[in-house]
Amino acid sequence: MSEVRKMQGILIAVQDVDCRKQMAEMFIDAGYNIVVTNSTADAVDGILKNSAQVVLLGSKFDELSAAELIPLLKQCNRRLTVILVSADASLPLIRKLRREGIFYHALSPVDGADREEIRKAVQCAFEHLKQHQL
Repeated sequence: MSEVRKMQGILIAVQDVDCRKQMAEMFIDAGYNIVVTNSTADAVDGILKNSAQVVLLGSKFDELSAAELIPLLKQCNRRLTVILVSADASLPLIRKLRREGIFYHALSPVDGADREEIRKAVQCAFEHLKQHQL
């Protein structure tokens, strides 16, 4: 595992336990530094400590909607890359979240193709962050 990959932190903040576990296993196997949480306070703490550069966020998390949570997370770290992972987000909500600064919207992983889509979105997010480092 490369030193660069060790520094690439992913915060998984998804309400569905099975989905969280599935994504955590996938990214641990890929060599990423993973933080899994079911608490908004822990999510904010991980972002403030800069242990995560990419957040996989469900449409609802810890009694807050993604629309409420994304501006808060972006205030903690404006360079944070947020990937919305949701099968039930409406088109108007996705448009609003794009304006709030999500990087990508992926469907919740159900099969191998869905997992591959999320894996590629995360890879692209880290490439984007690397290209836009100050």
